[in-house]
Amino acid sequence: MSSLNKGISKAEVTLKWDPSPSGTPANDLDIIAATYAADDPYGRPVYLVHFDSRSPDGTITLNRDSQTGQGFGTDEAMTLELDRLAPSFGRVVVGVAIQQRTGRKTFGDVPNSQVRVLEGHIELAGDDFGGVAGATAATVAEFTRADSGVWQLRPGVRGFDADPDTFADVMGADHS
Repeated sequence: MSSLNKGISKAEVTLKWDPSPSGTPANDLDIIAATYAADDPYGRPVYLVHFDSRSPDGTITLNRDSQTGQGFGTDEAMTLELDRLAPSFGRVVVGVAIQQRTGRKTFGDVPNSQVRVLEGHIELAGDDFGGVAGATAATVAEFTRADSGVWQLRPGVRGFDADPDTFADVMGADHS
């Protein structure tokens, strides 16, 4: 590689939130990653990784999954080994969806929700969902492969009013 920019080889997306008050339905947030083909970066996802799956090649893994937000530190964590993704992939979009089992919940209803994107111990991006308090789902990071082959992060939280299934269908669409 002739570039001095090494890009991002391995990223971790972490999510934390406070549990719901006693006697109320649990707050359950889920990290979702969608992979897109290099020749169709805004088409249908090639595959999704979420709470009950992992990538077929083992490059994207949900390491921790909480259904309540109880405990200390990170409630959910997903590792993306971007440097191991096949050249046929050109884009990965990561989002967070709130499970809607017991009625509509938004990020404003989930206290102290926070997302971070890390590479090693370096925080590349972070947000508290305050800008999308009325949303039920949000994209939190977009990784794209440059022509040189290096992966780059386009941070930013974009809110959606969608249940988890609908969100998985629309999270990677071109909204520019």
